[in-house]
Amino acid sequence: MSLEFLYLSRADVESIGLSMAQVVDAVEEVLREKGCGRVEMPPKRGVHPMPESAINAMPGYVPLAKVAGIKWVTRYLPNLDKGLPYVLGLLILNDPETGIPLSVMDCAWITAMRTGAASAVAAKYLARKDSRQIAMLACGVQGRSNLTAMKIVFPGLEFAKVFDIRRETAERYACEMADSLQMRIEVAKTPEDAVRGADIVVTSGPILQHPKPVVEMAWLKMGAFLSAVDLDSYIKPEVFNAAGKLYTDDVEQFMGYSRQGYFAGIREPIGDLGELVAGKKPARQSSDELTMTANLGLAIEDIAVAARIYRVAKTQGLGRELPL
Repeated sequence: MSLEFLYLSRADVESIGLSMAQVVDAVEEVLREKGCGRVEMPPKRGVHPMPESAINAMPGYVPLAKVAGIKWVTRYLPNLDKGLPYVLGLLILNDPETGIPLSVMDCAWITAMRTGAASAVAAKYLARKDSRQIAMLACGVQGRSNLTAMKIVFPGLEFAKVFDIRRETAERYACEMADSLQMRIEVAKTPEDAVRGADIVVTSGPILQHPKPVVEMAWLKMGAFLSAVDLDSYIKPEVFNAAGKLYTDDVEQFMGYSRQGYFAGIREPIGDLGELVAGKKPARQSSDELTMTANLGLAIEDIAVAARIYRVAKTQGLGRELPL
């Protein structure tokens, strides 16, 4: 019996045309499954060959999607100075009934999209419904996907103030994203300038082992929602600890990172996004409540999105069938 798997390059993955709205739907659905105890996912494990770098193994099983899988993904800060991508990797999907590999695909696009989607799903339950202004700190890949996803969930967002340590990056971002999302975007001179007055704040810079966070309580609008995509690299511990509701995507994974030295001086979250989406933990309860999420990335999100990509690719005859 000849066994084959489908190989999908990054170009193949992107050509599928999965929209951000579809990714948000997939992420919310799989988070609800997690909240109801219907997935299997151990916390991610990693090795750290270089300073400010990691290679993580992220396995998971999503019965609803009828797939299991694992993502092997890199995060290398030194790559930015070499003109190389910060995030690279591969994702393997397996048939849960036989264990046979179904597909190997690039995971960079999936990682970017599902991370933005997870922030937006958290905001759906934790941000004020009348949110109009958003602050984006860092204008790289995640800055783009997070703003795109937020605009899907909050079509009433009208204005973004953005900051990046490379001003030319922020200016290019503002021009391109304003045109893409049909919203007003202004480049801020400082992180404080970006954050003041914002209903939603997203920080998406590089994850640092020894951060020097700058975002403080005095900058924040009453009732703001914050999504710390870069862990504690941008936001001071006082903000995390002042939040009326602090969530993460997986508490066990969060505490594992805490034991590694991240989130120093920051209290344990009250729950994870699965519990929030499933209605087992409370959403925002007042308009003046400060709410937060610090998402670390879940394998089940990658697998849920990859399963949709794989099925479309098989239908459309995309990718290359390769022998095992």
